[in-house]
Amino acid sequence: MNVFNNYARYYDILYRDKDYVGEARFIHQLIQTYAPNAQNILELGCGTGNHAIFLAKEGYQIHGVDLSQEMLQKADSRLWQFYPELASQLKFTHGDIRHLRLNQTFDVILSLFHVISYQTTNEDLLAAFATVKKHLKSGGIFIFDIWYGPAVLTERPTIRVKRLEDEVIQVTRIAEPVVHPNENLVDVNYQVFIKDKNSSAVNELQETHRMRYLFKPEIELLLQGFQMGILEYQEWMTNREPGFDTWGVYFVIRG
Repeated sequence: MNVFNNYARYYDILYRDKDYVGEARFIHQLIQTYAPNAQNILELGCGTGNHAIFLAKEGYQIHGVDLSQEMLQKADSRLWQFYPELASQLKFTHGDIRHLRLNQTFDVILSLFHVISYQTTNEDLLAAFATVKKHLKSGGIFIFDIWYGPAVLTERPTIRVKRLEDEVIQVTRIAEPVVHPNENLVDVNYQVFIKDKNSSAVNELQETHRMRYLFKPEIELLLQGFQMGILEYQEWMTNREPGFDTWGVYFVIRG
């Protein structure tokens, strides 16, 4: 089952404080540094299209792919409701990044917001990287971010509560993590309470998101078989050197 299907309705509220504009600008700068002539982008795990829309504003052609039909419906709805002038630059497709085959290659491939960490087995990771290799132009770049192993094991995941609302609903999300150290996995058990402001009715969702934390040497090893190598790896959005306190680390890979 795709855990994001029920989650999709509340996804944008839960992450409304996420700096999509700043992140898109950060990605644009990376592209300008490592692939300055890039024109088209494949985004694996595009969610509700926030990054894609802001990157389209930078002039790129974007093809977004996601496993959740509900996420893609929200992406299409947002595009046509708020940014119809960008419609010729954006395309959204339903697909699994482990099995996707589009018969097209791209200058840049993105996989953001820890989509690669959702590939929890070696087979999943190899399949995702095979998809990247199949769709990346020679000399193109692949940008992704992960949960970084040294930080996850140093600053262990803890219970967290997040509360947000819009004009219609209030959302309270409780995240209770369970670490599986011998598998390099964290099960994030979510309890989400959605309160209708008008009726005061409360709906509850329970979901588990299994995440894999990764280390630079294993990423290098996984990439070797595809003749891809690391150009850069730094903390997401800060460009600090990764270490024991950098949970989110991005990698720039040359295809």
